[in-house]
Amino acid sequence: MIRYASCLKATRMVTMATEFASCSFPGSLSLLNTHLSSRSYITNSPGPSREDYDVMSRVTPHVTQFGGFPHVARWYRNVSSSSGGDNGPSVSSSPWQPPTPEELQQRKTLITRNLQEVVGLERVEEVMKSRDLKIYWGTATTGKPHIAYFVPMTKIADFLKAGCEVTILFADLHGYLDNMKAPWELLQLRAKYYEAVIKAMLKSIGVPLDKLRFVKGTDYQLSREYTLDVYKLSSLVTDHDARKAGAEVVKQVAHPLLSGLLYPGLQALDEEYLGVDAQFGGVDQRKIFMFAEKYLPALGYKKRTHLMNPMIPGLTGDKMSSSDVDSKIDLVDPPNVVKKKIKKAFCEPGNVTENGLLSFTRYVIFPFLGEERQFEIKRQPQHGGDVSFKDADALEEAFKNQMVYPLDLKNAVSDYINELLAPILKEFSTPELRKLSSQAYPVVKAPKNAPAPEQEVDVSRVDIRVGKILEVLPHPDADSLFVEKIDVGEAEPRTVISGLRKYVTAEELQGALVAVVCNLKPANMRGIKSQGMLLCSSNKDNTVVEVLKVAEGSKPGERITTEDHTNPPDTQLNPKKKIFEKVQVDLTTTPSLEVTYKGLSLKTSSGTLTTKSLVGAAVR
Repeated sequence: MIRYASCLKATRMVTMATEFASCSFPGSLSLLNTHLSSRSYITNSPGPSREDYDVMSRVTPHVTQFGGFPHVARWYRNVSSSSGGDNGPSVSSSPWQPPTPEELQQRKTLITRNLQEVVGLERVEEVMKSRDLKIYWGTATTGKPHIAYFVPMTKIADFLKAGCEVTILFADLHGYLDNMKAPWELLQLRAKYYEAVIKAMLKSIGVPLDKLRFVKGTDYQLSREYTLDVYKLSSLVTDHDARKAGAEVVKQVAHPLLSGLLYPGLQALDEEYLGVDAQFGGVDQRKIFMFAEKYLPALGYKKRTHLMNPMIPGLTGDKMSSSDVDSKIDLVDPPNVVKKKIKKAFCEPGNVTENGLLSFTRYVIFPFLGEERQFEIKRQPQHGGDVSFKDADALEEAFKNQMVYPLDLKNAVSDYINELLAPILKEFSTPELRKLSSQAYPVVKAPKNAPAPEQEVDVSRVDIRVGKILEVLPHPDADSLFVEKIDVGEAEPRTVISGLRKYVTAEELQGALVAVVCNLKPANMRGIKSQGMLLCSSNKDNTVVEVLKVAEGSKPGERITTEDHTNPPDTQLNPKKKIFEKVQVDLTTTPSLEVTYKGLSLKTSSGTLTTKSLVGAAVR
């Protein structure tokens, strides 16, 4: 024991592994723990040395005793995560064999497919000629992971198929630095939750966990060497560069905390301390990646390659975000909730550029299906029958040409997402993981006097009713207007003014069943107050306008809505909030002439709301 203690204190430590072999346990672990309390590795190198790997091989049989030695446990995890580097043994149990030119090209194709951008591809090619590529992907442990996390998980599967050594970093300290999105007291719990859910996701798409390294940021980011590099970096980086680097990732506020400015520097240093050749992330990380390319060489460290996947739109058409409930599907959402959220998703007919559902099929569902399965859409014969697609390009082309309708796509995507989530739901149904979830994300009670949350804007807010036109007269002071008396199920008929005189005749309107918006604020139109609005479809230049047709057998006053939007409508729409205008954007007509809201048919108990001939028309 004395010889081992003197060995730890010596300046030169090249014989440490030999000396360690002669020490007894657990006393040697205690001395090693003391030694590592002030440094990251056994020597003072910024990364693990041969000495670290030699000692690691000797302590591995005693790994179950690490519970009382936190610095040894942290050192062991860090060295393990870096194994396969220039100084350490490869993760692979078989001898490394140089790839043939054909194999090299296949691996490069796997690594780069479906990526939006690669910076430093030439460095990847050079490394792969001599050993397996080492890549890391990190995630700050903040809000609950959602289905967009399947995009990087699917790409990680590609890296493993290409023979890469992959490290997954649970960046708990980053979560705290980003405007305290992860409170300090919840840091460890959220890191545990992320580890559990990420592992469950990987298993659900068939990724073997034994080929991955899992590391927690605080395992090494609080060490003496790492902290010193943070100080060195802070003496080089300008306020402007730090702000610019974090602009797309760190929460932007009027008066940012200093912690947010440190965030990009820590992410850059992670590349060095994890001992990797490349960092993988979303294209929203690009500014941080370029920050690392600039500043790591200033510290004497090499540049890494940066692999960037595209950011898929959320359900609302914007970026999918943990903080935006409407934009995402949680990994533990039950099937009925998934279907409900997907039905509400933004999915404009023919629009393939701002379509989160199509993006998700390209980057997750098709890779998940592999070469043996096709993307199948089940539908009734009268709606075109079942159809299947072998790749994302064919599906997008069919959707663009409106051979596949929004509801078709939504139904199929819902089924595949529920298939992906089924094993995760099963795993998180255990009492242990349910408890972890509630501890990591406790419900925050609203203050007693807090204002009620803003109600969601959708078609249920609009009071659309069946109306029967009882009388049609020309407006006495306007050549383009009709004055109609319409029964909407109330004690007295309503007076409604419409600008339809140049599109339809009074005889066509008389006695017709129509769709009337009944909760707009009454408006004076040339001296007569209008108490509603007839819904019509129109082409782009408004040269053709058609009054919408209500299904025969519908009763005046009956509500017209979708099967998923049945909440009570507003008593009166606030014109300042433009609720109808926001809803109207998602009202259109299909090739079967049905009127839909976000792909869902508007209907009464007797049938759907339709138009006469206009397809893809605006409804207003």
